[in-house]
Amino acid sequence: MLDANLKQQLSTYFQNIHRAVEIVAFVDSSEKSKELIDLANELAELSKNITVVNGETGKARVPSIAIRKQGENAGITFAGVPMGHEFNSLVLALLHTGGHDPKIEQELVEQIQGLEGELEFETYISLSCQNCPEVVQALNLMAALSPNVSHTMIDGALFQSEVDERKVMAVPSVFLNDESFSQGRISLKDIVKKIDKNAGKREAEALNNKEKFDTLIIGGGPSGAAAAVYSARKGIRTGLVADRFGGQVMDTMAIENFISVKATEGPKLVANLEQHVKDYDVDIMSGQLANKLVPASETGGFIDIELASGAVLSSRSVIISTGARWREMNVPGEQEYRGKGVAYCPHCDGPLFKGKRVAVIGGGNSGVEAAIDLAGIVSKVTLLEFDSTLRADEVLQKKLRSLDNVDIITNAMTTEVRGDGEQVVGLSYQDRESGETIGVDLEGVFVQIGLVPNTEWLKGVVDLTPRGEVIIDERGQTSVPGVFAAGDVTTAPYKQIIIAMGNGANASLGAFDYLIRSPLQEPQAA
Repeated sequence: MLDANLKQQLSTYFQNIHRAVEIVAFVDSSEKSKELIDLANELAELSKNITVVNGETGKARVPSIAIRKQGENAGITFAGVPMGHEFNSLVLALLHTGGHDPKIEQELVEQIQGLEGELEFETYISLSCQNCPEVVQALNLMAALSPNVSHTMIDGALFQSEVDERKVMAVPSVFLNDESFSQGRISLKDIVKKIDKNAGKREAEALNNKEKFDTLIIGGGPSGAAAAVYSARKGIRTGLVADRFGGQVMDTMAIENFISVKATEGPKLVANLEQHVKDYDVDIMSGQLANKLVPASETGGFIDIELASGAVLSSRSVIISTGARWREMNVPGEQEYRGKGVAYCPHCDGPLFKGKRVAVIGGGNSGVEAAIDLAGIVSKVTLLEFDSTLRADEVLQKKLRSLDNVDIITNAMTTEVRGDGEQVVGLSYQDRESGETIGVDLEGVFVQIGLVPNTEWLKGVVDLTPRGEVIIDERGQTSVPGVFAAGDVTTAPYKQIIIAMGNGANASLGAFDYLIRSPLQEPQAA
């Protein structure tokens, strides 16, 4: 299963395994079991510290493998064949179980090791999901660090009966002690914070004690990363606040127009961006949302950023790079059935709808690409477009029309997502020509109608367009002195990764020019 080059790389990595690790295999005579045991044996051949043993199936999922220190109970299990995006999760599980130190703050390690009670996590994933590995790896790491924590990754496509029974319709879906814990991407810090109720308060106190910044960047996408690098290279005190590093790029499957890189994937690009930023003296504060911006004119000196956690950060200049999120339909049933049939990422959640009927809302490139991808998985795709014609590139439309399990409906205004209280059972749309309301029976709705800028927290403070975009000049300056903006959150006309990066660099240079021309004013005494 593993080619020679990969085996050579793994042999080097596995030199960091310092103690005996067992791969416990729970298999039968099925083809998937054969794949899994072959994979386990190949990995064991690459390190003298890895051995494969057979486990008693009993109540274990088949096929599955458990990773454990020799002679101890297993804390990490992979139900399914962890290839694709999850292969790295398997490699890291072996390394961490084998004693390789994780690259996280010691404070977070101690916090995980101090968690009380038995914490049994299960995560349903799809192997095509680029968001799932972060969650799987975070929970695996917790299991490797604490004997109170166990974690099982479950390939939803292979264990379809469980997916149906637990009504899992979005990945990653995490269960803790048989109760739903989270859906979608969630960071290690946020997982721990959800369990350790005092973590948020301690974190807010630490943020409040931060020194004032010269430039504070809000957002960790491509524009924020570029701004951070350019700012730090000027030798000024730079901070970056983000809910999650990478933003929308983490949800992007294929990137093929990034100059100098022939092809890559969103998570890989984000990992490189984050490492580049960490190479400089940038204070990265992840897992934080900005709630309010208070201009220097109101504070008497510095610009204040109030966070959802209650903390307040101060800076001489600010760069807003909060990006955009998926636009919602805003129809009855959409929020009620989000994660229960309503989805926004066909790459992530598509495999969960194998053999089912789905709709794609939107006839632009994203919508048509989603419909093409889903057509190879589901039994039928109904694409609904509000306009009288599709807006996607002609080559995509030609491919779409060649598929025999796709229906295309134009002049269709979606009016409702219908469900049975637990999951989606259909949708209704209005024919814009006849005015007739028509129902479609289906199990999934994929919304692909564009993006909306994350600027609700700036209304009334910074000038915005009617669409909510931050208005900027050629230097990235907003209507508020000292406040700059970059990327998809702004009026920049083309929403592309490479353009967002250029915007970020431009805004950073604009902010530096502002700083050197503005005398520092201390806040006025209360």
